Amino acid sequence: MKAQIGQKAPLLSVSAWAQGTEVNFDRLTGQVVLVVVFQVNCPGCFLYALPQALELHRKYSEHGLTVLGLATAFEDFDKNNLDNLSRLAEHGEVVGETLRVLGQQGKLNAGRLPYRIPFPLAMDKITRQRNEVTDNVITHFIDDHIPEFEQQSKTHQQQLRQQVLNYFQSLDCHAETFECFELQGTPSHILVDKRGILRDCAFGIFPELETRILELLQE
Repeated sequence: MKAQIGQKAPLLSVSAWAQGTEVNFDRLTGQVVLVVVFQVNCPGCFLYALPQALELHRKYSEHGLTVLGLATAFEDFDKNNLDNLSRLAEHGEVVGETLRVLGQQGKLNAGRLPYRIPFPLAMDKITRQRNEVTDNVITHFIDDHIPEFEQQSKTHQQQLRQQVLNYFQSLDCHAETFECFELQGTPSHILVDKRGILRDCAFGIFPELETRILELLQE
């Protein structure tokens, strides 16, 4: 069932909880629920969406707001996974582009977040097809589509091979919550009212989010 604004929100599809007690919309009647959907390898999620969610949790968790973090994956499957989500939850460790960008901006302490995420964190349920992506499959694709591959540096060749692998994996991997709510990317926000009705699904920076939450808290 696809999610629809104004209708009962479908339950989140979760493969595992990296932090906090297992919970879902059906157990949160009477609470306004904000789900922050992010990828571990998404610098913008850590620069904007997660800090905003932390501030909203701090201000309104005692006034009827429940915040949940849902890590998903539609690319970079070697980084956007449960292992790295668990490291984030337990130690504040970040990886990949998140590590690089936040490090450049001086937002890390010894390569880790300077704060702890206080709300529950879950991993989206990723279903995979059984098609194996072998080295031969990757090589044939490169031969057909990247004619100057051999002229590239070894480092760039490795990056290209990883990009091709990610491409094939993206065809075979389906993030169930991400697809159910027809999200367009990360960060995204899912907002559910006290009756379990889906009220907002927004992609990107959401400056009106606090106003929307206050409206729902007052209903």
